[in-house]
Amino acid sequence: MKTFGNFDPRSIVAEDDLFTLIWDKYPVSPGHLLIVVKRPVARFQELTDNERSRLMHWMAWSTDHLYSTLQPKPDGINFGLNDGEAAGQTVGQLHFHMIPRYRGDAPDPRGGVRFVLPERARYW
Repeated sequence: MKTFGNFDPRSIVAEDDLFTLIWDKYPVSPGHLLIVVKRPVARFQELTDNERSRLMHWMAWSTDHLYSTLQPKPDGINFGLNDGEAAGQTVGQLHFHMIPRYRGDAPDPRGGVRFVLPERARYW
């Protein structure tokens, strides 16, 4: 699996000593943001307690940032992590997706992330 390598400086939104936040190179929707761990880590369980805590901080920060800066303002956000190849991970460096959602961007958004397995998603 590939890793991110160097980021285009124009894509960096924020960073600290543990994480870099960048605009996704192939966004699912306007404002798609990635929270990327700086240390070479592929899986969530490899994060230290401090890194897990900072990830939560950056998730909250990103949510506030997206709602306060994007125009139009998102109507919701999908939070996502593909942890392992079986879960769809294609980049071997842990990164967390913040995907803004907008009314009408999908015919029926019910189920959200449950649709990674579409045949099992509908429980209603």
